[in-house]
Amino acid sequence: MDDRADSAPPSGGLIDVDRLARWMDRQSLPGSGAPLQITAIAGGASNEIFELRRADRRMVLRRPPRNVPDGRNQTMLREYRVLHALRDSAVPHARARAWCDDADVIGACFYIMDHVDGWTPMGRLDPPFDRDSEAKRGLGWELIDGIAKLAQVDWQAAGLDDFGKPDGFLDRQVDRWLHHLDRIKFREIPGLDAAASWLRSHTPSSFRPGIIHGDYQFANVMFHHGAPARLAAIVDWEMSTIGDPLLDLAWVLMGWVDPGEAQESKQYFDYAGMQSRAELIQRYAQQTNLPVERMDYYVVLARFKMACVLEAGYARYVAGGADNPKMAAFGDVVLDMAARAAELAGASKMRPTS
Repeated sequence: MDDRADSAPPSGGLIDVDRLARWMDRQSLPGSGAPLQITAIAGGASNEIFELRRADRRMVLRRPPRNVPDGRNQTMLREYRVLHALRDSAVPHARARAWCDDADVIGACFYIMDHVDGWTPMGRLDPPFDRDSEAKRGLGWELIDGIAKLAQVDWQAAGLDDFGKPDGFLDRQVDRWLHHLDRIKFREIPGLDAAASWLRSHTPSSFRPGIIHGDYQFANVMFHHGAPARLAAIVDWEMSTIGDPLLDLAWVLMGWVDPGEAQESKQYFDYAGMQSRAELIQRYAQQTNLPVERMDYYVVLARFKMACVLEAGYARYVAGGADNPKMAAFGDVVLDMAARAAELAGASKMRPTS
């Protein structure tokens, strides 16, 4: 969905073009009957993304990788559902067009959405953000504004009553992700147990439920071209659910580099000249009226969860069950996230809640 993205050969054998075209015709999607062109778009490490061109229309198809992990087909349908639920909201997103739960069409479940003309700050910035400090700071404000809008969506009115289980959401987090990890555990992860223990004793007693993206960061948003910064779309909704919206804010903060702090070379975004974490928290609080006094808990939880989620992908790669070589880099990220979760837990002045 990014015009700058590198392209791979059409479909890579993951899509039968004629079969997909016939299915699209049956759904009365734009360009019906016209030749269908497919181009693979370089994207994330866990799913495959393709640009579809038909007549004068551009759309995007999202599907699991060739070796479909357990539950990933269902995840595709959940992504479509949340995008469809956001159709009348102020949250920037790609319009959902159609979904398919028949794996016989292209070998997996998938959905189709509108193409978004924009860019994402993965590794480098579009002009003028690469040279204008105020314009660059605007990216940070827009990033926060996106989840502030998401937190305010009436998820029940949007038809997402059964999309998640908000009751006990925070209480379940540690055990849920440790269980997720136990199924594929093949090495020790220092710091994870210490972070888990601290999280259990510092879990907030209540929260205001809302839609959460689950993996909210610069890598998963797109901006319109040109200044000032304007968020074009939030993408990659595979971890979305109904839970505590403050976890999305923590996902932004967990890797954010404050002014004066050293930035690691492996980070894909250059935080020089950007806002402080405190400024971002203040803006979010002003727009949502959500309590932000216990953000240490949420940042520790974000780092803990990130370690568990990425370890599953890394274990799949080590075992030879993953197609994407990007997962090789997950190994070090997991260890870093777990160590930083334990470090913040040890340094935090937050009082225990239990």
